[in-house]
Amino acid sequence: MFDNVAKISFSLAEKTGFIALGMAFLLFFIYSPLAIIPLFLFLLLCFGAPFFPGFGFFLPIISRGPAGMESIALTFDDGPSPSSTPILLDLLDRHSLQATFFVVGEKAAKYPHLITDILARGHSIGNHSWNHDYFLMLRRQKNLQRDIHNTQEILKGSGIQPLVFRPPVGISSPRLWKALKEEGLITVTYSCRAFDRGNRNIQNLGGKILKHLQPGDIVMLHDLAPHKKNQLNYWQKELDCLFSTLTLDFNPVPLEQLIQQPVMRFIN
Repeated sequence: MFDNVAKISFSLAEKTGFIALGMAFLLFFIYSPLAIIPLFLFLLLCFGAPFFPGFGFFLPIISRGPAGMESIALTFDDGPSPSSTPILLDLLDRHSLQATFFVVGEKAAKYPHLITDILARGHSIGNHSWNHDYFLMLRRQKNLQRDIHNTQEILKGSGIQPLVFRPPVGISSPRLWKALKEEGLITVTYSCRAFDRGNRNIQNLGGKILKHLQPGDIVMLHDLAPHKKNQLNYWQKELDCLFSTLTLDFNPVPLEQLIQQPVMRFIN
């Protein structure tokens, strides 16, 4: 009788909101001034949760592999760029590594040959918004939807449909779930990064990653040239050493293998 009834699923934010309202209701009858406390804490959580890339408060977020996973996955944000993408592709080839590039739609439109090269080298591609707007999650629903959709459309021109989205700076919002559902995307963030500020601070880049790296981690690096041009060789050496260590000690695998879900699909 109920086979065709859709199963209702609530986000963690909604569940927490229900609990906060229930507690406020009970406290109101015990001592009314206390009723504001659970509501205040809920609002505080709503404000802070989006800034934690691995915290799926408003929507499901994948930030690492499942429990027991011994491998790690490499991902690169903010490309493609003619000053960095070819270097990364050569380094990954040298170490026989596969990675996922979370690309910016505006750059993908400008450098389609780099998208082609990424795919030809056996790597996968995810959606990283249209122009990496730091305030994207504060925009109106239709603006957020258009941003993500436009990037999907550009990448369709390269014969692929990304199935994963990484929000700029890893910040999420209550509006994101609906926008992603329209495009058939899921959110994939990361669990290990070097806080390199978009390759503005690459000193000991590899060491910072290795210091915190754990089995099952999704590593986030940047497909951007170092902020200072004279640091290009240093950046390459840091990545070369990092990739060598990862290959020996952490068994890097493609992102789709780590999270056990497809990252993209090829289309006609």
